[in-house]
Amino acid sequence: MTSTKNRQTLWSRLTNPKYIMVYATIGIFLVIYAFGAVAYGDKGFTTLRTFVNLFIDNAYYGISAVGMTMVLITGGIDLSVGAVASLTGMFLAYGTSVLGLHPLTCIAAALVMGVGLGLLMGWVIHYLNVPAFITTLTGMFLARGVCSLISRESIDIHHPMIDALAGWKIYLMRLVDGQWVKVKPIAFINFNVILFLVMIALGTFILQRTRFGRNIYAIGGNEQSAKLMGLPVGYTKVMVYGFNGLCSVLAGLSYALYVKSGWNLSLQGGELEVITCAVIGGTLLTGGVGYMVGTLFGVLLKSIIPALITFNGNLLSWWGKLATGGLLLLFICIQRFVVTSARGRK
Repeated sequence: MTSTKNRQTLWSRLTNPKYIMVYATIGIFLVIYAFGAVAYGDKGFTTLRTFVNLFIDNAYYGISAVGMTMVLITGGIDLSVGAVASLTGMFLAYGTSVLGLHPLTCIAAALVMGVGLGLLMGWVIHYLNVPAFITTLTGMFLARGVCSLISRESIDIHHPMIDALAGWKIYLMRLVDGQWVKVKPIAFINFNVILFLVMIALGTFILQRTRFGRNIYAIGGNEQSAKLMGLPVGYTKVMVYGFNGLCSVLAGLSYALYVKSGWNLSLQGGELEVITCAVIGGTLLTGGVGYMVGTLFGVLLKSIIPALITFNGNLLSWWGKLATGGLLLLFICIQRFVVTSARGRK
């Protein structure tokens, strides 16, 4: 009897409407990947290097999407993430190449700036009751303005520490005749990929294993009810935006390592890319639902489309924008279905 009850409980959890978005993300990714394997398998689409490159080329978006997922779960939004990431790159580039500062000093300054701005925006949103859209839009303009004040030109980053981090690799190996050899074609993971996966793991732990994470879900589900239950709504929202600021700074560091330069106009529109990754990954725009594993597959799903276009060789890059827009529309429609189903259950 107890075993049957446990199986029913497990089945009811698995079939919960709030998981439908994650299932859809993983399922669509597998379908598109299978299509690419059939169409371009002979061109190397199914190689380990191609798969790992999905992480390498989009790690900075994924890092930022971790923080954005938490913000969206609370029912908020943050339009400043791309600008804060760009400002981090400018701090690093100008500080090391022009002022001669150590990169760690520049990174520390960027962390103070990014986390501080995030905490400030969270405080304004909650305690001054200013809409998140307006508050974070102001933060975006502020960060972009500071970028332009620092420099309007692209600045290359030259420092041994940055060169070491950017060039650090772990080559993927396989066992052949009792000896480990590099896979062919050669594939590796770098510092950005490790940072991305660490942030996904950290975000998962916070949301699923801490009281702070449970408070985030409660606020997104119904903020008024969360207040009536005595939850620290203000503290939680401020800290969520602060954590998102941290993710933006780390995303800016990742992007700076990727391009080894800083530019005041870098990652323009990056906030929309990050929001897209989170939404495609199953995070509801209305709040209360979202999972880091979904965000991980959202990043992969968004990045596999440009890869297919590259392997095709005959399509222009704007086809990727059309496909991403179509996916986003599809997932918004699925979100409406999920919300309707959840209300029906209640």
